[in-house]
Amino acid sequence: LHDGALIITENQIAAAGCFLPLTENPYISKELGTRHRAAIGISEQTDAIAIIVSEETGVISLANGGKITRFLDEKTLRQLLVSLCAPKPEGLHAWARRFGNK
Repeated sequence: LHDGALIITENQIAAAGCFLPLTENPYISKELGTRHRAAIGISEQTDAIAIIVSEETGVISLANGGKITRFLDEKTLRQLLVSLCAPKPEGLHAWARRFGNK
């Protein structure tokens, strides 16, 4: 797999070699190429989290919500993914409603 994105859904590979929409944000750094622009673009248009590995430098980046975080090491990438993917705690009111309905 060289060109295109790998799509993972529910811990399984759903598709490979996919082409993603590019960001149209004119303020994105000119040093970022198509791979990075596609990651930013898909994160702008969906709730996807995109992980990018630069072909030239090996630098790891993460795109989420139209923003990119670059120069990540393995530990920081893992922390970001856990914080973005972990279930959000429910508020007390949601818990109380469920408890009261039993």
